[in-house]
Amino acid sequence: MTADRLLTTGELARELGLSARSLARWAQEGQLKPTLVTPGGQYRWELEDVREQLRQLRRRSD
Repeated sequence: MTADRLLTTGELARELGLSARSLARWAQEGQLKPTLVTPGGQYRWELEDVREQLRQLRRRSD
């Protein structure tokens, strides 16, 4: 996988070992910000950006 490739929610879930449903819910709730939302409403993600967002969420909850 190249660094500049945007991932679908399912691909991101597999990379992170999380559920796609949880990622989508967190995006809908505003806890995670996708890199792109397609015209059809699907999320696209940049892996390292999401990892950083998750690190920040963990720091805030500690």
